[in-house]
Amino acid sequence: MTSDAASEQRLRDLARLRQVRDRIDREYARPLDVEALARGVHMSAGHLSRQFRLAYGESPYAYLMTRRIERAMALLRRGDLSVTDVCFAVGCQSLGTFSTRFTELVGMPPSVYRAKTAGREVEPPSCVVKQVGRPVRIREARAAAPDLA
Repeated sequence: MTSDAASEQRLRDLARLRQVRDRIDREYARPLDVEALARGVHMSAGHLSRQFRLAYGESPYAYLMTRRIERAMALLRRGDLSVTDVCFAVGCQSLGTFSTRFTELVGMPPSVYRAKTAGREVEPPSCVVKQVGRPVRIREARAAAPDLA
């Protein structure tokens, strides 16, 4: 394969990866799996997973769960839904898995997050929430924290 053909293939792959990412962003509350996402862009599941991780730094499943947890955080801040209702509203099928992933990404269980944040009267603009409110995996936060000693 020539370098021109390889770069064209890479651009086509990136376009398909953007389609997958956009689909996850739009349909996060629907049942999605890597197989279905890969079929939608005519790639194998393994190739999609490898290329997605290279392009975005996380697997398609991790990206999907991050989107779901971001949306769950917003719903929990409203305070009018139970944790169970939020779990199912964002597309999770298991309350246990939802709570575990939420705790991993946010650093506290969803019930504690809801109790601390529910009913806040002043909601920052969504662009600010998106910028600073994106969940960070605890292991990534610890690795990125500066050593102050």
